[in-house]
Amino acid sequence: MTADTDAPVVVVTPDSHLFATATEEGRPQFSDGDLDALIDDLIEVLGPRGVSQLPRALERASRDGSGMSPVLSRQVSDGELGTPDLVCFPRSVEEVPHIVAAAVRHGVPVTTRGKGTGNYGQVLPRFGGLVLDMTSLTDIHGLGTLPDGSRTITADAGARMLALEQYAWERDQQLWMYPSTVQSTIGGFLAGGSAGTGTIVHGRNHQGFVTAVDVVMATDDCLELGDGGIIHLEGEDAQPYIHTYGVAGIIVRATIRVEPLQEWQCVYASFPDHHSAFAAAKAVMTSGLQPRLMSADSAEIVDALPVDPALVPGRASLRGIIDECDLESFGSIVSRHRGRLEAVRHGINQSVKLSTISYNHPTWWLQKKYPGQWFHMECQGDAVVDRLAEVEAVYPGGLFHLEIGNGMMFGMLNGRVPESGDPAETRAIIASGVPKLAELGVGVHSPHQWYIDLDVERIRALSESADPHGLLNPGRWM
Repeated sequence: MTADTDAPVVVVTPDSHLFATATEEGRPQFSDGDLDALIDDLIEVLGPRGVSQLPRALERASRDGSGMSPVLSRQVSDGELGTPDLVCFPRSVEEVPHIVAAAVRHGVPVTTRGKGTGNYGQVLPRFGGLVLDMTSLTDIHGLGTLPDGSRTITADAGARMLALEQYAWERDQQLWMYPSTVQSTIGGFLAGGSAGTGTIVHGRNHQGFVTAVDVVMATDDCLELGDGGIIHLEGEDAQPYIHTYGVAGIIVRATIRVEPLQEWQCVYASFPDHHSAFAAAKAVMTSGLQPRLMSADSAEIVDALPVDPALVPGRASLRGIIDECDLESFGSIVSRHRGRLEAVRHGINQSVKLSTISYNHPTWWLQKKYPGQWFHMECQGDAVVDRLAEVEAVYPGGLFHLEIGNGMMFGMLNGRVPESGDPAETRAIIASGVPKLAELGVGVHSPHQWYIDLDVERIRALSESADPHGLLNPGRWM
């Protein structure tokens, strides 16, 4: 599956690819006759209601969260990222190999899609063809136990991360992690996401989170592989299929780690300024506390978030999910940094609510309140706290949203789009900030491109065997 939210921070240099440029490289050659033949085959597999060319279905499959980038928004409106020719909706994982085999037979590209919550255009079909919508594959197959006694949960690729977390809580377990867009799917999160609630302790989702995957390849003999075309991979054999953005096989089922449920408390603190809030966040990281989540924002960003009495107008915010036994220590850190504790809440609904105002979401709320006025860059490094004023000064009107990561500080640097709104001027401003951030010791990942930019050579080598005809989400290479 392709991207579903919270992509990784990848350190880039000033001459790296900050923006994707649409080219014809990798475009599969297929005709209207190929499409018609594919439709006939898909109807045989899925029935007439499982295949659609209705405008509303095609339009939905042409959208994701890339509207957060003014650069990608322009490319979408200009048609550079493409619109599918048809969409199909498998009802079981066993149907997916037959869908892929038909696409290979007729040379039609396939873009696999979850909830479409990714922010980088990687779920949009570059060259048309078929969008494979996995959102009906929602079965949860229950908890399991590994030989070492640790627990897991297995689900089909379209199961939502929130549903998995609820399932685990009901059985006194919790997921190792889930993305801030809690309605995203497990397949999308594994193929295109990276981090989220739980990352502070467990790192990113390729660092032991996944214990097994079931994958479908796009080869001529794909139906002869594995069990009816579904290849089961465990342990180290499964890890290469994480973060492949759907170009090196399609994840149809996965097994991920859970752990015993903790007594989580959702804490909200306010501060007179965000320098104090950010310093408190770093103190939490260095104190030995292990929150499930910890985010901080300036008063300007707080003003754009959903109204909540714990988010005090005119004051900066530090909020997180911490173990009940750490409440006193957290309160001491807040007091030392001139803050005050505004609320302590508990329960899964409160944890989910707090998760949905973390990671990319404060930027989304800022852009919602001020449409067309903001862009952002993803940044990491202690300098985002220690040299905060300099970091924010890199871009006009700079506002930083902060997260504690796995042994690091990171977040989103928001900057003002020029008054002209000219795309070329916006791109120039974005690019000019990268060397300045590098000089400050800040690593950057650009959210304004849809190339594969994490472990590229590994994924390319994998795709050569999993997708020899270049039909899986083509056009994603630099």
